Amino acid sequence: MEPLTAGAIAIGTLIATKAVEKTGEKVGETIWNKAGQFLVTLEKHSPHTVVGIEKAPSQPIDYGKAVLEVESAAKANPEVAQAAQELATAAETNPPSNLAEILRQIKASVEKSQQSYPSTFIQNIEKAINAAQNQTIDQRGSTFNI
Repeated sequence: MEPLTAGAIAIGTLIATKAVEKTGEKVGETIWNKAGQFLVTLEKHSPHTVVGIEKAPSQPIDYGKAVLEVESAAKANPEVAQAAQELATAAETNPPSNLAEILRQIKASVEKSQQSYPSTFIQNIEKAINAAQNQTIDQRGSTFNI
């Protein structure tokens, strides 16, 4: 996965995880661990980006800028790229319940920005949104498609 897409999904997952935790809902241990690792790694290379991410969702974040900052850190530092990739992969496997909505917000922000993003980025974000929407959750023997 390209750094831009992995970064966007990683940011979305961090914010989705924080929002879900505030409601008392639990996220998977893998997501929780990978999110923590990603934040620690990103903070070493881009502390101002982490500050913005940590304030979300209670304070608005410029998703387009955050995605570019994470992509830049990932290109400059293989450790950041790996942490973002691992978090994005974990999120694709077991996404937080609100990830699709956060990714929609990221996509909308990116589309409105003055930066030009590759069309593959938008396509990959759409795929991630679809994957997050189509997650299957088994609750008390019933299966619901979200």
